[in-house]
Formats: sequence, C-alpha cells, structure tokens
Amino acid sequence: MKRVLLAWVLMAGMAQAEGEPTGIFDYYVLSLSWTPTWCAVEGDDRGADQCDPGQGYGFTLHGLWPQFESGWPSFCPTRARAPSRGMTGAMVDIMGSGGLAWHQWRKHGVCSGLTAPDYFALSREAYERVTRPDLLRRLDQEVRLPAAVIEEAFLEANPDLEPDMLTVTCRSGRIQEVRVCLTRALEPRVCGADVVRDCTLGNALFSPMR
Repeated sequence: MKRVLLAWVLMAGMAQAEGEPTGIFDYYVLSLSWTPTWCAVEGDDRGADQCDPGQGYGFTLHGLWPQFESGWPSFCPTRARAPSRGMTGAMVDIMGSGGLAWHQWRKHGVCSGLTAPDYFALSREAYERVTRPDLLRRLDQEVRLPAAVIEEAFLEANPDLEPDMLTVTCRSGRIQEVRVCLTRALEPRVCGADVVRDCTLGNALFSPMR
C-alpha cells in the first residue's frame, strides 16, 4: 500500500511543476470559460459583476497557459514587472474581471517568458483567433445536451481545428470550459494526453448568457 501511495504522489508531482524556469514550455492551452456556468457554481455567491443581468458574457478567456507535453509549469520566477491595475483592467472585456487577469499573470503568465503587456496582448490574440459559436450565444433558456455537442459546434466554427486539438470540461453537471491547444505561434496543434480528457456527460446543463 505504501508503494502505491508513493507512486501516486510522485505522479501527481510530475503533473504540475512550480518554480520552473520561465519561458521553457512546449505549447499553450487556451482556456475558454462559459461564464453562466462559473456564475452558477461560484460567481453568484461572490457577487461578481460579470454575473449581473445584461452583462452578456459568454465564453470568456480563463487563461493562456504554458504547457509541457505532460504537465505544466506555474508560478515561475521572473524579473518581469508585474502588470498595473490599468493593464489588468483592460482585459475585463474578454476575461470578466481584472482580478482574474492578475491571477493568470501571477500563475501562468510569468512562465511564458514574456513581459506582462506582451503576455496579455498574446492572450487577446489567441482569444480572437478562436471563433466562439454564435448559436450558443443565442440560446434563451437552459438546456441539457451531450458535452460532445459543444465540441462539434467549435469544430464547425473553426475548420482548422481537429477533435484532438480541443477538449470540453464539465463542472457540477454543467458545461464548464472549452480548451484549445495552440503552438507557441498560436497555430492549432494536437493536445497532450493529459489535456485531452473530454467530459463524457450526455445531459450536461448549459445555461444561456445573462
């Protein structure tokens, strides 16, 4: 039993590295969060502004994450200057809050090897390169659907993507995120085996935008 536990701990440690040298990674994961799900599970209890009626947030940018072929770096040491409040505030239109932008820089951006302005500019470019299906934005009531339907919608809206280049995640029985794998030049690429873990729910909740 002790050997099994030790092996599990070692494997878990390999999956996520903290304090890795900045700028050393293999590709990016662009994480797009369906805001109504985040609001229902977490944001409403926080009184988050992006959850107010009429805000119109759909798939927002959760983050642009440096990734290894297996695992990912985080909290890398860097000499890059931290972003200003104005800089993180400028990301609210696609991220929902300046606080999230700050957190993403502190955890993931520092591992990119970029300055904060360049990291946020690259994040915005990556976000704009992926078409979010307009049909999903037009829903006016909550529906239940297979998570695979969301993947198919993204594949149809983005002909350059193939099934192994993105994954759909769920949380609390709801569609949570779409994660797209990109090269360092922001071209679509096949995801690593630890990223391609599609949600298999056949009746996931999908709430309309507010």
